[in-house]
Amino acid sequence: MTTRILLLAATIMMMVILSLLPCSGQDAVPSLEKKSVLGGKVEILIPSTFTVMEEDMLKLKYPMQNRPALVYTNEAGSINVAFSLTTSKAEEKDVPEIKETFVKVFKSMYKSAEWLGDGLVTINGKSVGFMELITPAVDTRIYNRIFFAECDGRILLCTFNCKESQVTEWAPVGKKIMDSLVTK
Repeated sequence: MTTRILLLAATIMMMVILSLLPCSGQDAVPSLEKKSVLGGKVEILIPSTFTVMEEDMLKLKYPMQNRPALVYTNEAGSINVAFSLTTSKAEEKDVPEIKETFVKVFKSMYKSAEWLGDGLVTINGKSVGFMELITPAVDTRIYNRIFFAECDGRILLCTFNCKESQVTEWAPVGKKIMDSLVTK
């Protein structure tokens, strides 16, 4: 189990590092709308103006083979909500251990990160682990809300990220997105 968690943590780290190549643009916060994603296995709120990231941009931002299965993004590509349903088997009871391992790995790999928090919450009856941190990028700092839960016997990884300059407006949106998570 620990090896799988470490591999998942490495995948998340790559998603965080590579997802925010320099992009421009400030966005006003739009309303949120419910979306069914990952073949109907997940329902979640997404900003109404966000669209599915085009394949060419997805490959540019996530060049590794373990790229997210789905990314919703704003027009500028600077605010993202990414989803991956991993192949790693998991049960809901594993979420606390997964969270502890992710936090440990992230703290050792991102020594310069500013940790805003981590924890376990119950959302729509399911245990959800999360981490909230600000990481350095090429020309800015990136706010990340990473959350995960068991879904269909596997680990669902979700990331919400934006530039630090957008955190006042967008961090509460990231929390609302996480708080709307429904897995089937």
